[in-house]
Amino acid sequence: MRALAWHGKHDVRVDTVDDPEIVNQRDCIIKVTATAICGSDLHLYDGYIPTMQAGDILGHEFMGEVVEVGAKSTLKKGQKVVVPFTIACGSCYHCGKHQYSACDNGLPADNQDIAQELYGQPMAGLFGYSHMTGGYAGGQAEYVRVPFSDVGPIVIPDGVDDEKVLFLSDILPTGWMAAENAQIEPGDTVAVWGCGPVGLFAVQSAFLMGAERVIAIDHFPHRLELAKKFGAETINYEESAVYEALMVMTGGIGPDAVIDSVGLEAHGFFVDNVLDQIKASTFLGTDRAHSIRQAIIACRKGGRVSMPAVYGGFIDKFPLGALMEKGLTLKTGQTHVQHYMPALLNAIMEGKIDTTFLISHRMDLEDAPKGYDMFKNNQNEVTKVVLKPGFN
Repeated sequence: MRALAWHGKHDVRVDTVDDPEIVNQRDCIIKVTATAICGSDLHLYDGYIPTMQAGDILGHEFMGEVVEVGAKSTLKKGQKVVVPFTIACGSCYHCGKHQYSACDNGLPADNQDIAQELYGQPMAGLFGYSHMTGGYAGGQAEYVRVPFSDVGPIVIPDGVDDEKVLFLSDILPTGWMAAENAQIEPGDTVAVWGCGPVGLFAVQSAFLMGAERVIAIDHFPHRLELAKKFGAETINYEESAVYEALMVMTGGIGPDAVIDSVGLEAHGFFVDNVLDQIKASTFLGTDRAHSIRQAIIACRKGGRVSMPAVYGGFIDKFPLGALMEKGLTLKTGQTHVQHYMPALLNAIMEGKIDTTFLISHRMDLEDAPKGYDMFKNNQNEVTKVVLKPGFN
C-alpha cells in the first residue's frame, strides 16, 4: 500500500510499504477514506518529538471503511467508522473511569520505558506518533490496523459525508474537553490562546457551554476572522500587548478562564520565547512555553487554566508562584476521545456544531509532503488539510 512515512526533520515521503495485517483478535483493518494533517503532526515534522524512526507511518486523524475484522472485534465489514487517536483497552482501571488517554494497556511493554522515565507512568498509545506512544502505524495511508477495535471506533450512519465527522478523531473532542476543563460558568469571559483547529473548536465549545464572552488570541488574520464568525472578540498579539489588552477588556480583573491551545512551538519574538529556542537548540530545554506563561499571568485570581496544547518535555521559568498565589486551577491532558465521540456525533447530526468550516485544502494522499510544507509555512491560509487516497 501507499503511506506517508517520516524520514527525518522536514522529510516526509509517500512510500510503498507492507499492507497491515490482523495481529490480535480485537483488531480490525480499515480502508482509509479521509485523513487530516494535525497541528501536532508538525511537532513530528519539526523534529521535536523523540523516538521517531525512519519509515514510521504518520497520521492520527482518520476514518474509513472496515475491510477486515478479528474474531473478537465488534465491527462488521463495510461499516464506516471514525477512529480515535488514542489507543485504549477499555477494561483497565483508567478506562473504567472513562480516562482513555491514561489507559494502562495501550502501549506495548517494550515501548513503555521512555514514557515511564518522562512522566512516571506509561500512557495510552497513539497512532502515528513515535515509539514513545507505542510505535503504531498511523492513518495517513491507504489502510491501517486498528487495535482494540471493539472499544475505539465509532460507527457513522449511512449517507453522512466524511468531512462532517472526520474531526471526531481528535480536534473536535480536544477543543470540547479544553472548554470542559475550563469549568465554564454562565456569564464567564474565556480567553483562548491560539486560533488553530483546536483553538477554534474551543471557542465554539466555550460559547455552547455558556460563556458570555470569548477572546481569541493569535496573529494570523484569517484565523482571527474565523474566530469572529463564532462571536469571539480578538487580539492580534503582533499589534497589541496581550496582557494589557486583556486587562482593559476585563476591567482589570482578567479572564475567568484561559485556554492554551498553542503548545511547545509557541511563535513570536518575545524575550522568553527566544530564550526557549536557544535552550532547545543547546539541549538545555525542550519546549517553548510563552503562551502558557502568559495565560497564567493574565487569568483572574481564583480562575481556571485549561491546557489542551501538546508539551513534550521540560520548560524553564514556569510561573508556579502565580499559579499558587492566585489560587488557579490547572487541568490538562491528552483527550479522552472515546468518552466524547457519541455526544459530539449527535451534536453534529443535529446541526449544533459546525466542523467543515476548518477545511481549507483537500489533497490526494500522494500530495501529503506538499500538504505538510503548506501547513507549516502558510498557516494564515492553510487551516486544515484533508488527505484522501485516490482524490482527484
